[in-house]
Amino acid sequence: MVDAISYFCIGLGIVFWFWGTWPLVGDRSVLFKLHSLSVADTLGSMSIVAGLLLKIPSEWPLLILAMISLAIWNTVLGYVLAYCSSSGAEENER
Repeated sequence: MVDAISYFCIGLGIVFWFWGTWPLVGDRSVLFKLHSLSVADTLGSMSIVAGLLLKIPSEWPLLILAMISLAIWNTVLGYVLAYCSSSGAEENER
């Protein structure tokens, strides 16, 4: 049963990765594309790490550290990208 849940989490993570990549081919703004990509990448990666946590519980300290790092750094990177792009837009309007 644990193996099935583990494979489900890993599969769900891969689906999130592809789901976040799909909007890149659309006509939306670059910020929308980056936001959808970063959110889907974070959720997908965390789902894969959760699946690995169920699969190899002996490595839980490293996997928990990976989940915390994903949650923090992907969020911070999203804010940095948004800040950099918004400050550039304000300078162009002046």
